[in-house]
Amino acid sequence: MAALTWLTLTPLCFSLRASESLIPKLSPEVLDLLRLEARSHEHGEGVPVDAERAVSLYCDGARHGDAEAQYSLGWMYANGRGVERSDDLASAFFQLAARQGHEQSRKMLRFVGAAAAPLPECMNPKKPVEDDFALNLDNPMQRWVFGLVRKLAPEYGVSPKLAMAVIRVESNFEPGAISAKNAQGLMQLIPETSARFNVRRPFDPEQNIRGGMAYLRWLLAYFEGSVPLTAAAYNAGEGAVNRYRGIPPYAETLDYVIRILRLFQKNEHPFDPRVTAPSPELPRIRASANRRRG
Repeated sequence: MAALTWLTLTPLCFSLRASESLIPKLSPEVLDLLRLEARSHEHGEGVPVDAERAVSLYCDGARHGDAEAQYSLGWMYANGRGVERSDDLASAFFQLAARQGHEQSRKMLRFVGAAAAPLPECMNPKKPVEDDFALNLDNPMQRWVFGLVRKLAPEYGVSPKLAMAVIRVESNFEPGAISAKNAQGLMQLIPETSARFNVRRPFDPEQNIRGGMAYLRWLLAYFEGSVPLTAAAYNAGEGAVNRYRGIPPYAETLDYVIRILRLFQKNEHPFDPRVTAPSPELPRIRASANRRRG
């Protein structure tokens, strides 16, 4: 997922540059989806009202420099909508957005004043997570799986870190995991994917990892190295990504892509164009992304 990706501030509480060094900057498309989900929880549109979840989602976007998310957080604090009212916190978020030219935030500063409180913890940059999921030497299962992934990865041209991110999010390193949709094993292959990549024993760790890596290799070629699109397709299927011309607007898929990006920490991955022809929708996906940026 580089064109339509599912995942910056000067200090009030932290530095944008420090944040960007830990988590890849999310594309406008991902930020739009984060905002859409946050608003649905804020206003109870199709889901129960959940201000805590809305703040968390807005914070994800605001931390990556989304002025609209920063404004929405400022508005929630200025009006006490699901959170304790605080003009100082509202001012902090409005100032962040105003620095990016957000006109509504600039106007709101007239009402809440210029005093800025420290930003909430959710706005702090996330710590590096590689040791937590790939190199945790205190966990024998993770260490064993990582050794197997590292051995097999060169054969498929897939970064061990990307494969480990998928395993962490899919099964949390449980070889016998089965989902409600009958996805199986470490990389949670559905029966159709197992058949497609010749995995006869999906609960055999090596066969499962081989099948998952083969699918990742194919998706990376199909989406020309876009990690967000690849992750979205791994979760929802490449057909859904093509149909929506980008990351499908499913809460599960949005969350999945963000989790993969947090772990892998890159938006792009090398790919082998000989594996498959690119998605016919890529030009439209990229054109849509460019329109959003423009």
